Amino acid sequence: MSSTPPSPAHQETTNLLPKDISLSVNYLPSKFSSGLLSPGARRRKPRVDLSVPKRGGGREAFKTSEPRMPEEGDEDYDGVSGDWFGGKEGGRTRPRMRWNKFKWTLFVANVCLSVYALTGLISCLLTWFDVFEHADIVRVGNRTELILSTIAAAAATITSVFGWAGILLNNRSFLAYYTFFLWICFGLLVTPGYLTYKQRTFNLEGKINAQWSRNLAAAGRLRIQNRLHCCGYYSPFVEATVSQTCYARSVLPGCKAAYLHFERRVLEIWYTIVFSLVPLHIFIILAGLLCSNHVTYRFGKGMMPKAYRLSMNSMAIIMDKYASQLAEQYGSDVASDILARSRSNFGLDSPPCTPQTASVSSGSGGGTGRAHEGMGM
Repeated sequence: MSSTPPSPAHQETTNLLPKDISLSVNYLPSKFSSGLLSPGARRRKPRVDLSVPKRGGGREAFKTSEPRMPEEGDEDYDGVSGDWFGGKEGGRTRPRMRWNKFKWTLFVANVCLSVYALTGLISCLLTWFDVFEHADIVRVGNRTELILSTIAAAAATITSVFGWAGILLNNRSFLAYYTFFLWICFGLLVTPGYLTYKQRTFNLEGKINAQWSRNLAAAGRLRIQNRLHCCGYYSPFVEATVSQTCYARSVLPGCKAAYLHFERRVLEIWYTIVFSLVPLHIFIILAGLLCSNHVTYRFGKGMMPKAYRLSMNSMAIIMDKYASQLAEQYGSDVASDILARSRSNFGLDSPPCTPQTASVSSGSGGGTGRAHEGMGM
């Protein structure tokens, strides 16, 4: 039995490097073989030839049961292709808005985060600006907790901005940072709540005594005396700061009882608000973890990885495996006829010549084998 020398096309196919061959060669024949064998039975749209896999990217390529392969240079990143919000480059066409349930969950969660973050930030700023009646007492007696609460509210506000950017632009990178920053905001949220709870629960009176005698300066005591309308700690003769209303013969009471009552009420309100936000913030974290990667139904960048994209070199290997499968199932005559029809559908004017295709062609007749051999040269 004489063996013919391999053709240049076959040598070129065998000399290909692994990086030049698409990884889809292991899957595509079985995926599209039914459509190539019986294109009429699967035809749903009269104007579209479903015997050939669709090409091109975009959002429609990744809907349910939609086989589509990207074209050369087709790079669609997270729905942004040439213009904001998915508009076409150089045009005004915009796709119809389609929000899935994951995106709605993120939207509701970020609304809650934005509302309580802005409310807390505004409350802290009004306290710093001494808008409330007793805000100056908080600035003097609870300065550490007020600073931590302001930082937590500001961080939550900035995090909500990242969330809006990721939700409205369908950008998973922004949503990844959003989910990470939510954990930082959670730590900043519970810190002032823990400090205020510990201060009120464990020996608040002793802490107030130590604060008045050791930590507060004369200016701090004066601000508390002016707001609570008192003089001195126990009386005007004990650790008092002299002012127009506080002097030795003043009839004003001491500040300990009023200051202790104020601290108990403020600290209780403070940690109650903080701890009541913890379940809501945990819900926001879970929504970010579970839904941020599904803000759209596309996977990753929304495009088939380059290692799996088809090329003419990969088509040679696919046709090679496809020919062997058809020859085993239907015989050489049917296989050669289907191969000829599939080549014309794919527009392959010069089909690659491989050992299996050559054997199928030679098995179906000498004339057909010589014709296929001439096309491969």
